[in-house]
Amino acid sequence: MDDIPILDDCDQSINFSHSSIFGEIDVPEWEAYFTIITLSFIILVTIVGNILVVLSVFTYKPLRIVQNFFIVSLAIADLTVAILVMPLNVVYNILGKWVFGIHICKMWLTSDVLCCTASILNLCAIALDRFWAITDPINYAQKRTVKRVLSQIAGVWVLSLIISSPPLIGWNDWPGPEEFQIQQTCKLTERKGYVVYSALGSFFIPLIIMTIVYLEIFIATRRRLRERAKASKLNVSRSKNQATSQFNKDTQDRESVSSETNHNEQPQIETLSAKTKPKKVKRKRKMENSTPSNDCSLKPILVHEDSVTDNPDSSSSRKNSHICEMIDTGVQSSIECWPDSPRTSNKSKSEKSDSFKKPGVVYQFIEEKQKISLSKERRAARTLGIIMGVFVFCWLPFFLMYVFFPFCSSCCPPSKRLVNFITWLGYINSVLNPIIYTIFNLDFRRAFRKLLGMRI
Repeated sequence: MDDIPILDDCDQSINFSHSSIFGEIDVPEWEAYFTIITLSFIILVTIVGNILVVLSVFTYKPLRIVQNFFIVSLAIADLTVAILVMPLNVVYNILGKWVFGIHICKMWLTSDVLCCTASILNLCAIALDRFWAITDPINYAQKRTVKRVLSQIAGVWVLSLIISSPPLIGWNDWPGPEEFQIQQTCKLTERKGYVVYSALGSFFIPLIIMTIVYLEIFIATRRRLRERAKASKLNVSRSKNQATSQFNKDTQDRESVSSETNHNEQPQIETLSAKTKPKKVKRKRKMENSTPSNDCSLKPILVHEDSVTDNPDSSSSRKNSHICEMIDTGVQSSIECWPDSPRTSNKSKSEKSDSFKKPGVVYQFIEEKQKISLSKERRAARTLGIIMGVFVFCWLPFFLMYVFFPFCSSCCPPSKRLVNFITWLGYINSVLNPIIYTIFNLDFRRAFRKLLGMRI
């Protein structure tokens, strides 16, 4: 979008009193240089940032998912703003007059409305996509096909064209070629009907939709946070009860096993001695005597013991000793025994699974998962607030002025510097979009580093 209409009864005359390498300009030369450097930097960042977004989606495999096509469409819209709209606006602001002719002026204004509207409507499409994904995740996951997403993106651009094209077919108050050569101003039409039509389609209706959608998402997120927090508390309490019960049961089992072992120890050893070599029995008794004083009894050792007879194909005739360790998870204390061999550091998946099934470990795992999930939900809610805040901050001032002044014949618009500042504030949204939608995404950050040749 470009300059607010300047009314004839207000003193907005241009005073070309400053000479520079650009000719006669209506701003001091230092201000012209400062403006050029600042706005050129904004243009460069916009171009680079949005190109990185597009390349990231197509070159980084984790980002090649269908919903990221909306991000690509948004980046393309912002990229066209930076290429087709911003540079000509810089020249127009510095010179204070339009020097490119009426036809370029018409195409520039149309591109301005088209690209900025497409950027805003893409933000709206992203909001709706997230809303459907949250409120109806199972069904929408099936409906969110490449064809459907591309159709929605095409609808965004067609709607943007419908909003921006009417001035080209007559809904305008642009001056004729001769009058244009005298005025040398290029500004949006002041037709009240088109002002209302374009403002509603380009900003106010999308704003209402985004506000409702993000409010629903925020409420759903807060509700989920409360539910997850309540579930976390219940899991903690349940896990503690299970851990206590399991610990008491294990204690009783160990006492029972210990009593049975003490009662039947000698017959068992005698029976075993008849089937094995004497040095084998001696080895077992040595292991029993060396067992730590943590109630790690003979029975668990015999169960986990490896021998040549257990594995006929084994090339080793060495019997593995065992190690017992007291495990304290903060909820319960338990004893775990495992073979003391080189394979200890490379436990099989079944051994790791058995270890993981201990109540204390399960409790810790559930609690950690709950913390991670709650943290993600809070970050998502905070991101939604930033998205809406930046969007409203950038575009609301411009559209309020765009709608207000054509309906107030006695009002004089603010100074050209303030108008230009508010106009560029809207353009800056195209700079911030790739930052907002990617800085909170780890995959995008990794893709950016990869494209820029930085270490991931």
